[in-house]
Amino acid sequence: MFDSHCHLTSNRFDADRASVIHGMSAAGITACLTIGTGIADARVALALARAHPGIVHAAAGLDPFSCHETGDGFDASLAELRSLLAAGGFVALGECGIEHHHVLDPLPLQRERFSAQIALAAELDLPLVVHARSGRNGGDAHAVAVALVRAHPGVRGVIHSFDGDAAQARAWLDCGFHIAVNGMLTFKGNDALRAAMRCVPADRLLIETDAPYLAPVPHRGRRCEPAHAAVVAGCLADLRGERSDDVMAWAGRNARSLLRLG
Repeated sequence: MFDSHCHLTSNRFDADRASVIHGMSAAGITACLTIGTGIADARVALALARAHPGIVHAAAGLDPFSCHETGDGFDASLAELRSLLAAGGFVALGECGIEHHHVLDPLPLQRERFSAQIALAAELDLPLVVHARSGRNGGDAHAVAVALVRAHPGVRGVIHSFDGDAAQARAWLDCGFHIAVNGMLTFKGNDALRAAMRCVPADRLLIETDAPYLAPVPHRGRRCEPAHAAVVAGCLADLRGERSDDVMAWAGRNARSLLRLG
């Protein structure tokens, strides 16, 4: 299986990063995609992928928080991102997208900066890793993100850390995107998410952890690790009435196909 989204560059892994990577295999996780959020983090992610070839793969993007931190320097950061991605070594662009939970940039600016990265993904023929978090500061981030993706026909990618309902899932599927689910699937009260994931076709499913965040039950409250993707797979299999091994296999094949890893 493949953990399609984690943050191994986080300082929460500084004390035991190598053993965390080594420990994935014991849980049946053969590889992962670590996300570089911002230019400096992307460079660290690339170095980590080069140190663990075939096991760790890297993506780079300007997520809503990184975009906010650039201030008036977004154009320069986007140019640097373009140079990094064009030089090779990264298998996806992202994460990037729309953030409505925390107060960051005004929505028109978020749209503009997300759209610029969608266009860059299309230009470089890289899959797009989308962040869309709804909340009190702007409403339905999925609707905004879907509309911007639809404005760039041909872009392929994944909505990461999907937290929506069946209608929002269908909107992403209609865009041709994959849907990635993580430990939130196990959280009490997420019945709409569980119902949505019962309806996602097997060839469009991805499983992620977003480690070190969002550890699944029974690990909730502790640091999440890529190995916990197996817990998410087990929960998803139970929901769908399928075998855990099959769900893990599908998710792994889907991730490698999307990222063109062979």
